[in-house]
Amino acid sequence: MNSNTKTKELVKERYSVIAGQAKELNVSSCCGSTGCCGDNAYPIMAERYSDLDGYVPDADLGLGCGLPTEFAQIKKGDTVVDLGSGAGNDVFIARRIVGEEGTVIGIDFTTAMIERATENAEKFSYKNVQFRLGDIEDMPVTANKADVIISNCVLNLVPNKHKAFSEIYRVLKPGGHFSISDIVLEGAIPAKWKEVAELYAGCLSGAIQKENYLEIIDEAGFAKIKVQKEKTINIPDELLAAYLSEDEMIEYKNSSTRIASITVYAEKPAKDSRNCCEPGAKCC
Repeated sequence: MNSNTKTKELVKERYSVIAGQAKELNVSSCCGSTGCCGDNAYPIMAERYSDLDGYVPDADLGLGCGLPTEFAQIKKGDTVVDLGSGAGNDVFIARRIVGEEGTVIGIDFTTAMIERATENAEKFSYKNVQFRLGDIEDMPVTANKADVIISNCVLNLVPNKHKAFSEIYRVLKPGGHFSISDIVLEGAIPAKWKEVAELYAGCLSGAIQKENYLEIIDEAGFAKIKVQKEKTINIPDELLAAYLSEDEMIEYKNSSTRIASITVYAEKPAKDSRNCCEPGAKCC
């Protein structure tokens, strides 16, 4: 089993557990990671959804780090794809915007999340949402399908981010766009964090440098790339103490390292001169 496969199995295992947890436990951790928070609750990354039209409390697991639907410029009648849709939180918000004429497709590779999301949709008899079990690096969606793609604190968990953004490019219609909230870094996080499974599943050790993240989007062929929102993520001392010695905590706090949540927008050009939007093409 290669390292990417091991990483995916780790994430799948952790998020299968998270699918059955209460929101209060998830928001107290790093994006829902388990076993790293003690008994206290800290809303580290999750944003407030409850004021948005279409909000379904049972679908909100507190796993996000932004509000991509707020910035995604979704229109009535659009086809929207949500990557890493979890229990359906962003799908149901987007559904309210696209109306009955539109469609929202949620993709998640954790069976427990798909089951919970489907149960939520059936509870309200939503007919214009779908939940598909699949990998973001190889989406179960045809090319040129989506007007808009959204994702919330998920792509940092994907080992091959180049492949993920190439898939986003493939699935978007020419002229379509995405709005993605994610965790990025400025400066180096402690090396030992890279080896901690909970911190990978918790969105930290899988995050990459902000500059590299935006470069990958550019290399995938997207245009009009812009950061729509950015905020610093402050990790509480209680969480830091679970992984760092006192001296290491002081060193980390005095460093220039910054963990941030960003919401990024980019468009697929209306005309693709690269001729590489099908799977297997060299530049994809």
